[in-house]
Amino acid sequence: MLFFHHISLLSCLAGRYQLRRLLGKWHRSTLVFRTSVCATHLRHGSFAASAMEEVLRRTVVPLPAYEIQGKSPPVPESNSMEFINFYRSLETSQKVAFLEKVSQEFGVDHQAVAELALKLVESQKRDAATMLQAEDRLRYYLTPRYLALFGHISRVEGGMKFLLDLRGDVIEALAAKATDSPHIRGLNATLKSMLSEWFSVGLLKLERITWKSPCELLQKISQYEAVHPVRNWTDIKHRVGPYRRCYAFTNGAMPGEPLVFLHVALTEEITDNIQKVKAAVFYSISSTQVGLQGVELGNYLIKRVVRELQSEFPSLDQFSSLSPIPGFTVWLLGLLNQQRNDGRRSKILMDTEWQEIERLVGSPAPERLRKLLSTNEWVHSEQLMDILKPILMRLCSWYLYGEKHRSYALNQVANFHLQNGATMWRLNWKADMSPRGISASCGMMVNYRYFLPDIGANSAKYLRTKVIEASEQILNLVSQFQKNSKL
Repeated sequence: MLFFHHISLLSCLAGRYQLRRLLGKWHRSTLVFRTSVCATHLRHGSFAASAMEEVLRRTVVPLPAYEIQGKSPPVPESNSMEFINFYRSLETSQKVAFLEKVSQEFGVDHQAVAELALKLVESQKRDAATMLQAEDRLRYYLTPRYLALFGHISRVEGGMKFLLDLRGDVIEALAAKATDSPHIRGLNATLKSMLSEWFSVGLLKLERITWKSPCELLQKISQYEAVHPVRNWTDIKHRVGPYRRCYAFTNGAMPGEPLVFLHVALTEEITDNIQKVKAAVFYSISSTQVGLQGVELGNYLIKRVVRELQSEFPSLDQFSSLSPIPGFTVWLLGLLNQQRNDGRRSKILMDTEWQEIERLVGSPAPERLRKLLSTNEWVHSEQLMDILKPILMRLCSWYLYGEKHRSYALNQVANFHLQNGATMWRLNWKADMSPRGISASCGMMVNYRYFLPDIGANSAKYLRTKVIEASEQILNLVSQFQKNSKL
């Protein structure tokens, strides 16, 4: 009573505006208090399940009856903020448990769906209007309850980024096998569908990044760079300087946050060496949001950038990537380990090649080669590099062209460019001799060439028949592998 007495006095003295401000502050402080109390219980291992249930009870509203859909009062913004604050207060394992509860207990009403499905079957015997209404009713009740909450969260400040991060957590939990819940997989699919709509290419803005762009944006470009790490501010200044271009897709709901970006170098010919990157065209493309995995933006970015560059430089007609080959060294070491465990001499090299290696490094050559490759020590011997060049070139060409995952290219970078309609064009020796490049691909990189009149047909052919368009150099190396190596 004392509290409301003071409120009444304040109303008289300061007017309704001050009262609303006081109540608003009191409500926000109550929200923070609730979240902190629940988080404290979770950290101490007490009342964990009840704390989660209490938060979800307040924030996930019941699905309105079909007849009154769209007529419910607006959900308070505080519901979204309470959910966000509570989730962020959890530790990783608690987040998984929380998401399992959200997906299972606040998803689809399966009993209602089963009953409506039976009614839909019965409606087939009646008129079209009855059948269509039954379909619409079933479609409505197939909506998970948490979907409405996610929709409300997307409209609060920072809500879109929160949902991206939330799906990122789901993806990482599934990849780490922290959960195998089918309900979590359903939650992931629902989030992906929502994000695909919100981040469709038609709603994104293509921005050119320059040295005059906001400092925060340049810093994020440096932070998210996934192919060639940015060393310092001078490095990033060079990458957006003369004869260079950097483009990014952004979304109005996440100002200053690049979603995917592409670095381009403009020269007269296509490069074969990262040390003289002036000759490259697309030399780095990076996605910044784990939550957008499976939402294809990179291929659309490349196509938009091609149009942008052709508009700026009408004579420009050669487009290519200079791409890393992540995973090649790991794949090769795996082959050597597998054949060692099988107790037989490796057949991925010819006998004469093993003899040359033994002459330089000693015996047993497979074991010595495995150690040299895993430690990068082989690059310190010019003689050994000369011997290994034809060997590694043909092995890498097979890794790119012949190794498959579900009949598509195993290497993810190769699969990306081939799906876009590119041609696997040229494998380049000693293209990236940085420690990272040597560890990933024995220093090799590959060009994917974009022949603009052919990319549509190439893409359709690859997606439909899994056939890879490749140059004569690549096919010759593949042929050498098939002739000289036996796996």
